[in-house]
Amino acid sequence: MTSIEAAILRLTAECGADTSISPIDVAQALDGGAGDAWRRHLTAIRKAAIRLAVAGQIEILRKGKPAPPVDIKGVIRLRRVESA
Repeated sequence: MTSIEAAILRLTAECGADTSISPIDVAQALDGGAGDAWRRHLTAIRKAAIRLAVAGQIEILRKGKPAPPVDIKGVIRLRRVESA
């Protein structure tokens, strides 16, 4: 597991299954939130989110609804999948 995947899982776990996070939240957590250096992480975060969604650990949301993790474009949010 990469540090980005770990950050996504940690942040989604902290907010619970009823709330979602932005990839920007993850990027700022990785970079300490200072300045705009966090932007360099966004592509890697999207790729990590897709891997986690394919593995069934998170959901990728588009316009508030779960979206298939294939070919995601535009604004997304990430939400933890509730354990059965």
